[in-house]
Amino acid sequence: MQAVLRVSGWLLLLQGVAGLGDALWNWWGWAHGLLVVNVVPALKGYEVFGSIVIGVLGFALLSVAGSLRREGEA
Repeated sequence: MQAVLRVSGWLLLLQGVAGLGDALWNWWGWAHGLLVVNVVPALKGYEVFGSIVIGVLGFALLSVAGSLRREGEA
């Protein structure tokens, strides 16, 4: 469970940071179709907000994975 949360957290955090960089500074033009915020039609026009939310969710999953690890050690 911890490994799934950690991998999912890193992927969401990466998507959030990359989406934010793409929305604000037009980075990674070649990866435009790989970013979640550019593929989901409901986020059209809300790419910056969507990227921030995705990044925060990724950070939250990483935090939960870290707390599970500490509980297992105690």
